[in-house]
Amino acid sequence: MKSLQSALFISLIVVSLTPTYNGVEIIGGREVKPHSKPYMASIQVYDKGWKSYGHWCGGALIRSGWILTAAHCELKGQEIQYLRVVLGAHSLSRNETSQQEFNIQEQHPHPQFNRETTENDIMLLQLSSEAKINKYVKLLKLPKDKGVDVKPGTSCDVAGWGVTTVGSRLLSDTLQEVELNVIDRNTCNSKDYYNRKPVVTKDMICAGDSKGRKDTCSGDSGGPLICKNMYKGIVSHGRGCADPKKPGIYTLISKKYLDWIQKIIGIET
Repeated sequence: MKSLQSALFISLIVVSLTPTYNGVEIIGGREVKPHSKPYMASIQVYDKGWKSYGHWCGGALIRSGWILTAAHCELKGQEIQYLRVVLGAHSLSRNETSQQEFNIQEQHPHPQFNRETTENDIMLLQLSSEAKINKYVKLLKLPKDKGVDVKPGTSCDVAGWGVTTVGSRLLSDTLQEVELNVIDRNTCNSKDYYNRKPVVTKDMICAGDSKGRKDTCSGDSGGPLICKNMYKGIVSHGRGCADPKKPGIYTLISKKYLDWIQKIIGIET
């Protein structure tokens, strides 16, 4: 992860060096209907030099006081004081009355998160207070299927405020979405794809576009992957952007993660 000091935020259009893994931005997508995804969270970090907040990672509101995101979005130690969560946003530059802002009380990255293998890339954020649920801010339900796998070929949707052009560092001001197809893990682990570097495990989903027209890349890490109207994954990592042989990798919200979430939150998922 890039250090806090390396994150630069410029005027209303944010230039952000987001967490590494080259993921994740929306490539080849479209702007969503404003507030049509009321569970989306913008996790933001404060830059003392620019004296402003900038988008850092995405996430989803799963309980009124809890955000589910990626573990590689964690800031260490006292840097948590520079984090905040914005809910109810469509545009990140406008002062929308729908927005709710929160400090983060505690970060709960998965204890077995491995930055080298990217395994267990999942984290819970406890908000400083509970969100007010309304038409602009709603919960995203965790999967009720006990975390079963997603079949190859399944069409899934992912959204975020990441950059929309390969090679750019300008984040999108408005929430974007893109549809991707799940790819068989054996294919993703083959020599033509990731060659098991890193290994795409049973707790990960590989999804992309066979022609390299659509993808996720820097800026949308931690955002939710929705498959058949069910919350199934979390944007984790990838290599490059819009490369058909290097599709995005997502943390599958499997049973072991559902059990871990229940243990942290203290209620049944």
